Amino acid sequence: MNKKAFGTITSGQEASLYTISNSKGMSIAVTDFGVTVVSVFVKDKEGKVRDVVLGYDDVSGYVKNICYFGATVGRNCNRISDAKITIDGTVYELENNDRGNNLHSGSHSLSRVIWNVAEQTDSKIVFEYQSPDLEEGYPGNATVRVTIEVTEDNDFAISYYAVSDKKTLFNMTNHCYFNLNGHASGKVLDQILCINASGYTPVQNEKSIPTGEILPVEGTPFDFRVEKPIGRDIAAKHEQIGYSGGYDHNFAIDRTKDGLEHAAYAYSTESGIRMDVYTDCLGVQLYSANGIAGQVGKGKAVYPDQSAFCLETQYFPNAINEPNFVTPVFDAGVPYESKTLYRFSIE
Repeated sequence: MNKKAFGTITSGQEASLYTISNSKGMSIAVTDFGVTVVSVFVKDKEGKVRDVVLGYDDVSGYVKNICYFGATVGRNCNRISDAKITIDGTVYELENNDRGNNLHSGSHSLSRVIWNVAEQTDSKIVFEYQSPDLEEGYPGNATVRVTIEVTEDNDFAISYYAVSDKKTLFNMTNHCYFNLNGHASGKVLDQILCINASGYTPVQNEKSIPTGEILPVEGTPFDFRVEKPIGRDIAAKHEQIGYSGGYDHNFAIDRTKDGLEHAAYAYSTESGIRMDVYTDCLGVQLYSANGIAGQVGKGKAVYPDQSAFCLETQYFPNAINEPNFVTPVFDAGVPYESKTLYRFSIE
């Protein structure tokens, strides 16, 4: 495990960058600022190492990170309607940071703070953060841990644990932007994607709050049950596509068992790199990076729109306010736990 300085955030705190690896040449660089994944290095079909996630060269880019490149998002990921939640009759006001809604818990959420390193080995690192009661409006003093690991199976493994002294909301994810040809290689529209989901949650309008329905993907641009290029239907004349200029929707994973389910896979015929996604979550958000144009990333690469895709595992968006969805509310003392694997191989 390698550690180096990664710059200073606005509070004056120093951020560090940690690199973990396995014996097969795969490595992950992650900073303690927001438990943000900066790089994922994997070998392509010719044995050349490629960095397959978008990001920035130092912490200053992540402080301004409006796209949430690589961020660990919490206490709640995705959107909450009207920027408020109600738990046992008490209304908690959240930050309105997304056209009347709360997005990714607000502008001072867990992705914007320095975490402590609780444990570290050459291949694994455990980050911990004590989130005080009503931080960003969420009730309860919470202990939150995120474990990032590189396994000998070439897994980029993420585990989440959180427990609070009050009934509260937990729904965490990682917001890596993947490009299986390398972070600076341009658009991903030719890369192949398959999602194990026969339903998705449509949104009301361009604010991307779900309607509460779970609609079939069959006959729509959202049908990824049979693999296809990400770009095949991305410009289809479909109301849901029009709301976000591409994909920014939650898919209801076809779960057949408890524990880890094979939720999705993607691969590039150019690099030969394949990524399989396994998760214990109910949903996965496909985001086709429709709003990142002009971001200047690592090595001064300029990222165009649709130069990556995100597969964010999660409870369904706005689930706390939607009776048709499984709620992500946990009683005091009852832990929230979740795990997702991004497994890399050669197609």
